[in-house]
Amino acid sequence: MAAFFRSATFARKAWSLSSTCGLPYSKVLLRTSPVFVRAASGKSVLAQIEKKRQEAQIGGGQKRIDTQHKKGKLTARERLHLLLDPGSFVEYDKYVEHNCTEFNMQNQKFTGDSVVTGHGTINGRLAFVFSQDFTVFGGSLSSAHARKICKIMDKALLVGAPVIGLNDSGGARIQEGVESLAGYADIFQRNVESSGVVPQISLVMGPCAGGAVYSPAITDFTFMVKDTSYLFITGPDVVETVTKEKVTQDYLGGAKTHTTISGVASGAFENDVEALSSIREFFDYLPLSNKTASPIRENEDPCDRIIDNLDTLVPFDSTKPYDILDVVYPILDDGEFFELQPDYAKNIIIGFGRMNGRTVGVVGNQPTEAAGCLDINASVKGARFVRFCDAFNIPIITFVDVPGFLPGTSQEHGGIIRHGAKLLYAYAEATVPKITVITRKAYGGAYDVMSSKHLKGDFNYAWPTAEVAVMGAQGAVSIIFRGRDDIKKCENEYVDRFANPFPAATRGFVDDIIEPRMTRLRICADLEVLEHKDRKNPWKKHGNIPL
Repeated sequence: MAAFFRSATFARKAWSLSSTCGLPYSKVLLRTSPVFVRAASGKSVLAQIEKKRQEAQIGGGQKRIDTQHKKGKLTARERLHLLLDPGSFVEYDKYVEHNCTEFNMQNQKFTGDSVVTGHGTINGRLAFVFSQDFTVFGGSLSSAHARKICKIMDKALLVGAPVIGLNDSGGARIQEGVESLAGYADIFQRNVESSGVVPQISLVMGPCAGGAVYSPAITDFTFMVKDTSYLFITGPDVVETVTKEKVTQDYLGGAKTHTTISGVASGAFENDVEALSSIREFFDYLPLSNKTASPIRENEDPCDRIIDNLDTLVPFDSTKPYDILDVVYPILDDGEFFELQPDYAKNIIIGFGRMNGRTVGVVGNQPTEAAGCLDINASVKGARFVRFCDAFNIPIITFVDVPGFLPGTSQEHGGIIRHGAKLLYAYAEATVPKITVITRKAYGGAYDVMSSKHLKGDFNYAWPTAEVAVMGAQGAVSIIFRGRDDIKKCENEYVDRFANPFPAATRGFVDDIIEPRMTRLRICADLEVLEHKDRKNPWKKHGNIPL
């Protein structure tokens, strides 16, 4: 460097500048030195970085943020702040911008584009996240937006951690045309590759239209926010144009529609804050990947706790309903149960709880709804949940009170045979610990389907009130003793012989007839026995479930 300063060329340039600008020769020499130039350039870059960082923080600008707040919605970054542990968020691709030049888009750029991506922790456990920013182009998906999401999905798969998407997007960015569609396909491909490897959760917190709906549909669980989130393939205007049907956004694809009619959503929350708080709670039930165990929570609820009121819960009259949740809640640790799809296919209940601190999946027929019959929707609801539990090594506890499959032309024409077979397939395929308790009715093919011993159930129990038979006494007697005058006597005889747990118990199809109050104790003990269960299905590329 000293040699350079002394060079004749450098000296002549410095003297020339000194003469021109009137500065002393020594000062010109200093300001034109390479060291000074680099320092000045560094300060300029730092200033530019800070400017871009601030631009990224405000997304589409304060005016659009205010509009978001007026709708009762949080911004993309505010949502991540509530979802993740304080100070844990590490952002990726903060400075990314779209590269579209069509329709004068080169003059409309926002730092970070329309999505915030990165990773953080939830109660100390790693999660990869993306949060779509509706203040930037309505959260629409550009190729840059898609690449950001794909990057965190790739990372999640690489390290084995869940992906949580906070969806708030108007769909594909029209100005980009096929590039945007390609971005969606790239995301879908990763959704499929991640399925069964890492848990995927979608929280829809705004509009989600067109291609944007398929990613949530592939993920394991989709939740919505009431009154502000929507899922539909085509919006109300397109529907009216094509079918002449006038429909509101809410009726077409609102939270009520998808939690009660379509079954697309696993649940809905009142607002953004409740939604994000509930997702934090839900996240604690899940393992990080299919190679890790579910988190164990310190448990002070005795695993040998006796539940006396269960002994009298099931009515003496087998036609009277009772709430299966009155069985589920007391049996689980601290009476905590995170029910999924509570307003859809109410004749079956699914959800997560804990037994002795470990996560379990719970499935149960609900006698208060359609007498607990299995129908198309209940079968699909149960099957999808059972397959998730099996994929992520979560034991399945099944409570059975099922009089059969729901009869009728609408069910038969709708494909109850195929859809009912999905639940059968899911239970038969599952290799995780499976514990079944028959509380009352277990009739016909539905007995087989509901995690019976014949589908490799590990421990199968019956309560004294259980009735395991081909069908109910009245129907059976009308067939067996058709034309007899003493039908009532025959019915009583049939009840004595078959409408009880002994036919199954004497054949070893249930392992024991247990007192209801002992159920928690027995299940906790069995889960300890099954902790290291190792069952493998025959090798195959994949089975052909009756979709």
